[in-house]
Amino acid sequence: MSDARGDAVGAMRLPGKVAVVTGGGSGFGAGIVRKFVAEGAKVIVADRNGEAAQAVAAELGEAALAVTADVTRADDVRAMLDAAEHHFGGLDILVNNAGMGHLPQPMEELDEATFDRLVALNMKAIYLAAREAVPRFKARKAGVILNIASTAGVSPRPRLTWYNASKGWVITATRSMAVELAPFGIRVVALNPVAGETPMLATFMGEDTPEVRAKFLSTIPIGRFSTPEDLGNAAGFLCSDEASMITGVAMEVDGGRCI
Repeated sequence: MSDARGDAVGAMRLPGKVAVVTGGGSGFGAGIVRKFVAEGAKVIVADRNGEAAQAVAAELGEAALAVTADVTRADDVRAMLDAAEHHFGGLDILVNNAGMGHLPQPMEELDEATFDRLVALNMKAIYLAAREAVPRFKARKAGVILNIASTAGVSPRPRLTWYNASKGWVITATRSMAVELAPFGIRVVALNPVAGETPMLATFMGEDTPEVRAKFLSTIPIGRFSTPEDLGNAAGFLCSDEASMITGVAMEVDGGRCI
């Protein structure tokens, strides 16, 4: 008997793998954590909000461990990767999911402090994580890095210029990392979600009203927002051995938004 994937029923995509998921305490990150555990992985749930990380980890028992981490701080990044190796015995997958948006506004009106936080969380955090993870992956000649980008990096919307630009950076970084790291057995991929049912939705829309939702949904051919489960399903495949020939892609999970 087989399921829709063609695998034997009950087969898992990530048996024995160890992953770190940043921003794992809510939204897309939590969806990825839950899917990874369902697929047989052990997961470090890293989040600046330690209580949120603990709540997600508590659902999943011994397969998940919460770690409080600010991914814009090098020491915290090192500690969360060390936790994977010390607690679960290794590191196979790094998911750079933590990120932030900003309220829609004219590009010249975004304040400098918000811009600096955007750069630190959406861009510098990936650099810090790669600086720590890549030597570990090179040593074992294997590893997967998944960066969460956005449709905003492919089909930018007005009044979100600096967010759009940060996600375009993530896509280019993913492609460049993939080319550089392929000879070492390391794959680097990205996902481009459309706005989803997460705590960031109201930020992207400016306000969360039925009228604003309807206008936004009209731009998504499938007619709904992305969900944490959608991102988890895509991440589970891209980070599995089934995707061993896939690197450098930034795959839309957007219901057709970028067509």
